[in-house]
Amino acid sequence: MKYFRLILINARRSRRRTILTILGVAVALFLFCTLRTVMTSFRTALDVTDETRLVVRNATSIIFPLPYAYKDKIATIPGVVDVTWGNWFGGIYIDERNFFAQFAVDADTYFRIYPEIILDSESLESFRKERNACVVGTGLVRRFGWKVGDRIALKGTIFPGQWEFVIRGIYDGRTPDIDKNTFFFHYDYLEENSWMEGSVGFYVVKVENHTLASPVISAIDSRFTNSMAETTTETEEAFQLGFIRMLGNIELMIDAIGGAVIFTILLVTMNTMMMAGRERIKEIAVMKTLGFTDGLVSALILGEAAIIALVGGIIGCGLARIIYDLSGITLGGFVPSFVVRGWTIAIGIGISLLLGVISGLVPAILARRLRITEALRYVG
Repeated sequence: MKYFRLILINARRSRRRTILTILGVAVALFLFCTLRTVMTSFRTALDVTDETRLVVRNATSIIFPLPYAYKDKIATIPGVVDVTWGNWFGGIYIDERNFFAQFAVDADTYFRIYPEIILDSESLESFRKERNACVVGTGLVRRFGWKVGDRIALKGTIFPGQWEFVIRGIYDGRTPDIDKNTFFFHYDYLEENSWMEGSVGFYVVKVENHTLASPVISAIDSRFTNSMAETTTETEEAFQLGFIRMLGNIELMIDAIGGAVIFTILLVTMNTMMMAGRERIKEIAVMKTLGFTDGLVSALILGEAAIIALVGGIIGCGLARIIYDLSGITLGGFVPSFVVRGWTIAIGIGISLLLGVISGLVPAILARRLRITEALRYVG
């Protein structure tokens, strides 16, 4: 404990430099937690997929619709137990910065195929009865302060015009990984007021068990081969993975950015400790004269560097957890909520501690090798 107090005294000797170093580490670890959470959100989107759900889209591109008549044909394929459909809407709420996913869905079948979306029966019934009703997630409620009965206006982009909705239900997720930032409304409402009449954006097919996924995929795509709108059917996981791949090698990019930031802060922290070491050459010589061993002197320098970096890491990771938990940030309907996980914070704090140890390693070694006679003659 007495040596810990000595470490703190040394760290406070140049307070401005120490504070700036702590802030630099904090910013680096805040960015690290942000970047890792992006990847965590994408990976979680794959983890929550259901092996018995298939997504059917237009083979040309998901932006092209499929005929509504395909619904009954898909339903007759052996192994299929349920079919629902929907379409991406892409409206603007007040300002473009207020982005969240919006889907027009079939009110009678969609929530049946997605049991992980928790919506009480009374709200579901109210939603079904009103043509311009909508269901929103608890994340959106927290973000915008909405409540049941509120009227919401969205400005259409893909489907121009002013679209009026009334909130009739608020859903939650069965697990924390389920996205709670999506806006659902009636597909009939979209079809009646747009050019989507007689067509849908995509189908979601429920199969009896996951072993039937492959034959059902082949059967669906074969049935619509050489038609006006050929289909591409894939598992829900493959569909999500395809969406992520559209962003390119995002994991490599994120790792590269994160690595560059961490390496830069390592150099800054190392420079700080080298400066502190040079300023204390005579002091180190006096300590050795008084009986401090080479190992103890090195440990004091390493401890100082580790504590400075650790404090910065705790601040940066803590801010990331607080800011993102309170903000309700989402990456849209294809990925779950943007939540900083506990293990991300643990890794971040571990990285900050490692940064401190590495940055203090060189000055610690130099202090260990320092000769008393040479140090006392040093003029700095």
